[in-house]
Amino acid sequence: MSEIVNLNKARKAKAKEGRKALAAENRAKFGRAKSLTSLDKARREKAERALDQSKREP
Repeated sequence: MSEIVNLNKARKAKAKEGRKALAAENRAKFGRAKSLTSLDKARREKAERALDQSKREP
């Protein structure tokens, strides 16, 4: 015989897993030190400038 499942609890557990995944994503996205964030921004801007400088005008 299969186990009885409370659908309300299953629904809430699934929603909780979704919230946990979103929280982990936000920690990775926003939970960094300001110095690391500014360093990444500076590197990204430098790469963009280098790319723009190598473009040829028609």
